[in-house]
Amino acid sequence: MNMKISPIGRGELFQAQLVLFVAIGLQIAVSLISEHLTFGPQYLIIATEIALAVSLGLTTSNHGKFRRSASIVLLGIISLANISSFVLVAQSLINGTQQITGYELLVSAVAIFLTNIIVFALWYWEIDSPGLTGSKWSKHDKDFQFTQQDLEKDFPYWQPKFIDYLYLSSTNAINFAAADAKPLTHQAKGLMGTQALISAFTLALVVARSVNILG
Repeated sequence: MNMKISPIGRGELFQAQLVLFVAIGLQIAVSLISEHLTFGPQYLIIATEIALAVSLGLTTSNHGKFRRSASIVLLGIISLANISSFVLVAQSLINGTQQITGYELLVSAVAIFLTNIIVFALWYWEIDSPGLTGSKWSKHDKDFQFTQQDLEKDFPYWQPKFIDYLYLSSTNAINFAAADAKPLTHQAKGLMGTQALISAFTLALVVARSVNILG
């Protein structure tokens, strides 16, 4: 039986929705740079993402099943779109192309890297805590163990917020390992491993291309 602690705060949800729209904006930027860096009907995909994001902001926690489904679908679409853009950018960086300049490819790679951080932060928040679903956090149903949770005497009422998952995602993307949290479940380890792989390849391609351009 899960013990519910406290509902998600409006400020926390606003932070998550803000970075969510930043991620969508980064995807729009990549599509504007070149149609060759996106897969499928990009404008339809982005329109769907915006519609789902807006609907999540307008519905209440009483629509729990809808919010949960919409959150998963939204994060899934953003993840797949970002991964497909990464593959296309990687192909262009490796094989070279006359249609896209090196600087445009670098900008696209950086946008993909930042989107990767945001979307995986939202995934971590979704599986471990309230997420975009807006449910309550349960200390008996968690996928990550944070440092503060090991220090109950010093932090008796502490519970992770969205900013904690954003920090977790940022450190995993840069260090390829979590700085202050341990993945406890297979889904958490799978997500962190996937993010680390995408980040490692993206950074490697960016560095290699930068050396090529500046050299």
